Amino acid sequence: MKLKYTYTLFTLIMVLYFVPANAQKKTNTAKKPAAKTTRPAAKPAATVKKADAKSLGEAAAKVTVKDTVKGGGAANNPANPNGGSLSEEIVITSAYKPVLADAVKIRRNPDLEDKTPFKAPLTYVPLDKRLDKDNEIKQLNSMKMPVTPDTLPYNNIVRAGVGNLKTTFLEGYFGNGPDQALQVSGYVKHIAQSGTTYYKQNSSKDEVGVFGKSIGETNTLTGRLDYSNSSNYFYGYNLLHPPATLDVAHQYFNTLSGEGEIARNYKDIENDFTYALKLKGYLFGDRFKARENNLVLAGFVNKTINEFYTGLAVSLDLSTQKDSLYSFNNSIVRANPYIKFQGENYKIDAGVNLVDEFGFAGRFSIFPAAKLEYQVIPKYVRLFVEAKGDVNKSSLRDFFGINPFLGKNLLIQSSVDKLDLSAGLKGTLAPGLGFKADVFRNSVKNMPLIVNDFVATQNRFTVIYDNGNATVSGFNGELDYKASSDVDVFGRVEFKDYKMASEAQAWNLPKFKLTAGTAININDKVKITGSLVFRGSSYDRTYDVSVTTAAGVVPSPGLNIINISSFADLSGSVEYKVNKQISIFGRVNNILNSTNQTWVHYPDYGFNIFGGASFSF
Repeated sequence: MKLKYTYTLFTLIMVLYFVPANAQKKTNTAKKPAAKTTRPAAKPAATVKKADAKSLGEAAAKVTVKDTVKGGGAANNPANPNGGSLSEEIVITSAYKPVLADAVKIRRNPDLEDKTPFKAPLTYVPLDKRLDKDNEIKQLNSMKMPVTPDTLPYNNIVRAGVGNLKTTFLEGYFGNGPDQALQVSGYVKHIAQSGTTYYKQNSSKDEVGVFGKSIGETNTLTGRLDYSNSSNYFYGYNLLHPPATLDVAHQYFNTLSGEGEIARNYKDIENDFTYALKLKGYLFGDRFKARENNLVLAGFVNKTINEFYTGLAVSLDLSTQKDSLYSFNNSIVRANPYIKFQGENYKIDAGVNLVDEFGFAGRFSIFPAAKLEYQVIPKYVRLFVEAKGDVNKSSLRDFFGINPFLGKNLLIQSSVDKLDLSAGLKGTLAPGLGFKADVFRNSVKNMPLIVNDFVATQNRFTVIYDNGNATVSGFNGELDYKASSDVDVFGRVEFKDYKMASEAQAWNLPKFKLTAGTAININDKVKITGSLVFRGSSYDRTYDVSVTTAAGVVPSPGLNIINISSFADLSGSVEYKVNKQISIFGRVNNILNSTNQTWVHYPDYGFNIFGGASFSF
């Protein structure tokens, strides 16, 4: 009985030991012969090995038993003579159970905000448009100019002022507004001054005029009508030898002029045909009996043929001059056929000037009219050469405009520019810096000269002519620098050398003259301008009516040359803009207070200043 319980207990132990091991086998127990993997039985029956987290996780709750014994007896395993004894290592793997000691702290706080971007629902609308498959570059369509604010919002302006030399000043300009197709405007001007050095050193000038312009679809019409009146006195005399009685007669000049023109509008088309016709004239007279009437009808036609411009310019210049001793008809007809050709780097003008004089003198002349321009430095510097000639008709209005102290019965005779040659450079040296420089040589026949006639008229001047061919050569230079829209500096210099035919000097013609100026906008309210004129010395002549000798006073035709000294005239002005409509201005003339003399015994005004205000509306 006791043996029976002992056997039953042994059997139960064996079942509990082998059944779990066989239930956890991972693969087939058929292995290589146990003789190759037999290990001593004295080795512990089971060893637990470490495995990485991945292997342990995949094999959680799985047990792998390595057994080289298929059967339990010795017959099936010769290397195990004991039959039931174990000779194989058994590895038991359990589920991975992490512990707190193996944890690694993540040093970052979790982001608990919900940042899911908002996606609006999309709506698709197909375009009802045909897809063009033209890959060529399309021509840009013209765009209408945007409306720009008017820098001069007012059409009219009036300026008035007074000065220290009893100066009175008035200007007015009037217009119809910013209508590009129709422009109508008018103006009035007045200035008067009285000097203090000489008796009756007074002068005044008044002007009034209207202007109109109409731009049509094909043609443009322009016209103007002007009237001017200027007056002065014959106040000059020799301070070292004053006359017993001075004739300071009052002189004035009236001029009524008009002009009208019709011109074809420019069109950028191939082989275009253009034309223009102008009619202008004036009536001129002084206080005495000098009268001059002039009427000029001029026009041109031009035809573009491929790269050539061919045309013809004609003019009919009709004039009559009258004074107490003569009445002349002095007229000229001109015709100028030409051809022009322009390339990428050059421009050529070729033609002739045909001149026919009729009236009190008849003469037919042919002169060259040619000009060449070539780009030495493209877009910067151009070389030009010019050859031309013409007849210069003498004009009473031009003579009195140069010297208002002329006497009566001026000699009328046309001069001839036989050949004028010039060559030079012009262009841009730097941004905003423009220049022009040229040398010239002119051949002039019967050059007019203004000289004093004090012997016959006490204090008047007259006109004479250099009989023969005179030569005038020299240099002209111009410079204009615009640093910005607020700064402008400009200057011009002239050098001339005269070789006269019959006269000893080029009377009252200076050999050097410099003109310079500047305009500066300090800001939107203040504007400053300045000007400088330097005139070189010149010469006039006079004849002695008598000389004193041992035998007494005898007549003498001796020539005396009078030197007229050079001078500089510096002037300036300033204008302050109070608001959009009102401005205040001031001007100073002859700041150096020099005794400027353009004509002998007739000094200009000394230092003078005047100022005033302007109003726009």
